[in-house]
Amino acid sequence: MLRLASASLAGTAIEFYDFFVYGTAAALVLGPLFFPTFSPLAGTLAAFATFGVGFVARPLGSAVFGHIGDRYGRRPVLLASLLLTGLATVAVGCVPTYGSIGVAAPVLLLLLRFLQGLGLGGEWGGAVLLTAEHAPERQRGLWSSFPQIGPAVGFLLANGITLGLSAGLTDAQFTSWGWRVPFWAAGLLALAGLWLRHSVEETPQFRELAQRRETANAPLAEVVRSHWRLLLLTGGALAVGYAVFYAVTTWSLAYATEHLRVDRTSMLACIMIAVALKGAVTPLVAVLGDRYGRRPLCLAGCALSALWMFPLIALLRTADPLLMTLGFIGALFGMVTMFAVVGAYLPELYEPRIRCTGAAVGYNLGGVLGGALTPLVATALADGSGPPWGVAAYLTGIALLSLGCFALLPETNPMVVAGTRTGAAEAAAPA
Repeated sequence: MLRLASASLAGTAIEFYDFFVYGTAAALVLGPLFFPTFSPLAGTLAAFATFGVGFVARPLGSAVFGHIGDRYGRRPVLLASLLLTGLATVAVGCVPTYGSIGVAAPVLLLLLRFLQGLGLGGEWGGAVLLTAEHAPERQRGLWSSFPQIGPAVGFLLANGITLGLSAGLTDAQFTSWGWRVPFWAAGLLALAGLWLRHSVEETPQFRELAQRRETANAPLAEVVRSHWRLLLLTGGALAVGYAVFYAVTTWSLAYATEHLRVDRTSMLACIMIAVALKGAVTPLVAVLGDRYGRRPLCLAGCALSALWMFPLIALLRTADPLLMTLGFIGALFGMVTMFAVVGAYLPELYEPRIRCTGAAVGYNLGGVLGGALTPLVATALADGSGPPWGVAAYLTGIALLSLGCFALLPETNPMVVAGTRTGAAEAAAPA
């Protein structure tokens, strides 16, 4: 299990590195380089719009790769998605700017971002099922949390490289070529990930389905036809996690450097500290999910997020590194309380024959609702000299929406469900 979980974590870390490095570049340099005819605000909005395209592509990627995963196995998904995302990311680092090729530059950027999203949309389902379908029932939450650590590791890699370049280069050097280096590094990381994953075995549950010839012929059609309500609820439930994460890691970076004049290096360091703590506590929270259930933790995470959004904005407005870091840690703690357990929760909601498609599409629908729109909406709401309380209200609203969706979903932890049934049967038995 440790070897499988490590391969899964490494792959998701690399894939999310590819995805996050674009978000950091969008916050710092892509606007002036690819949309120079726009005002600073419009340029940032345009850069975040190309960032959002990756989220729009993710459900499509999860449908395509989910079909492969449910029809032909989880293992091919792990390899193909990693290769696609890696190639697209390297290509982003090679795109000439608007000053060199004109309007073709943002068009190419948009296309490559779409391909990044396609690959990442397939990655999560394959990586999570690799651990969830191999794991012992009592420890499914723990082992399925390893892929959920991957995004934190990928973010730290992306921003660590960017932070080093930002600190070591002049602004002119960073804007000219330095921002491209993290994209080129994705090629080496993709090769390392493919080497780690090439010997991974197919999951026992899929092998059993294949032997009995019970694999789904059209998993997406089956999910949409028979489980559309579950699909919408899971997308709505996960929206707050994406919204909070990208408000902290992408929007706040742009807002603090542009509006509050916080140094770019200091801001990256504050965010990285918070994300590192998020990654560290992920398996600890997942163990609680194995003990007490997935749903209670998800409900608690939504409630914490709803209560913390206004304090987050107040702490951000201080422009004090220590207080901003505290705000980010509080926000990501609410988010990780949910996302540490969804690696086990979502697969348990769907039957094995359509699990790769259902879990991945539901997960990535949350990305469209929460991740694609948040940097755009927050940037528009924060335009002005006063505190961006509209951003806090927007994030609080998403948290309450997700809270309602989680309230309508069932508990799935086999041990908790079995205990509840046993307790109910004992209570109903005659004295």
